[in-house]
Amino acid sequence: MPTDAAGRGLSDVATSDAALRRYLHGLPGVDAVGLEARAAGLGTRSIKTTAKAYAIDLAISMIDLTTLEGADTPGKVRALCAKGARPDPGDRSVPRVAAVCVYSDMAATAKRALAEAGAAEVNVASVATAFPSGRAALSVKLADTREAVAAGADEIDMVIDRGAFLSGRYLQVFEEIQAVREACGRPGGEAAHLKVIFENGELSTYDNIRRASWLAMLAGADFIKTSTGKVAVNATPPNTLLMMEAVRDFRAATGRQVGVKPAGGIRTAKDAVKYLVMVNETLGDDWLSPDWFRFGASSLLNDLLMQRQKLTTGRYSGPDYVTVD
Repeated sequence: MPTDAAGRGLSDVATSDAALRRYLHGLPGVDAVGLEARAAGLGTRSIKTTAKAYAIDLAISMIDLTTLEGADTPGKVRALCAKGARPDPGDRSVPRVAAVCVYSDMAATAKRALAEAGAAEVNVASVATAFPSGRAALSVKLADTREAVAAGADEIDMVIDRGAFLSGRYLQVFEEIQAVREACGRPGGEAAHLKVIFENGELSTYDNIRRASWLAMLAGADFIKTSTGKVAVNATPPNTLLMMEAVRDFRAATGRQVGVKPAGGIRTAKDAVKYLVMVNETLGDDWLSPDWFRFGASSLLNDLLMQRQKLTTGRYSGPDYVTVD
């Protein structure tokens, strides 16, 4: 039976709200000053030009290219898929993105567009479960998830009910994650991967982010994700570092590896490289892959492409070099 660092069993943690509360509130408290200092220190690391070129291509390959607007149309989604399949139409050496992330009603459109572009290996990620609020009946959340999976979604980005979590109804959140994970199954095929979004800006404290990380991982999340991109505070270096430390410690405790996805507010190549340095220093090579680390972004790809061309040609391209998302 796997145990955590303190030797406590994990198999019977989620038997009641009280048991989950005891476990989650028994996790070590977060030293906020120390966490922020570590994140700031990692952000000052410099890398050589050759390493930067590698990091830019790696970051491109880790992007979940995202459009999550009420005004999304099939045409916009097809254009986004074309960009994800061929980020730079003039340079075939540019890697494809990891996924295109859309609302569930656009999942089928995205799946077809990627297949037509010859980029079936680019995943379709669909937000579900009453995104971005997470406030709906469980039956609605599960129907949303099943519809996205049936439409071809390879990944489901669910959002937790923060009201339930902050009220201490941990078992409700745990069981919802488990139920959504089950709804990710595909008859006769591979289940869609499940990313669990916390909305860190609404969890208020670092301790809550650590608790949400462990709760989601115990419930079976394949990835844990910082935010929806729809609130004032989204991914930050400290809150992402805290989640990285959680997945590192969870693998040490259980042997199971879980991915991390910072989303919202990461717009420049410089920011992306800082996050990759953080992954390398905190988690190591095992997580330096699109299978285990993603960026949720819409505009980040543009800056990565411009910085890539600067490294190749020695000059920045004009403002019309990349498409406007």
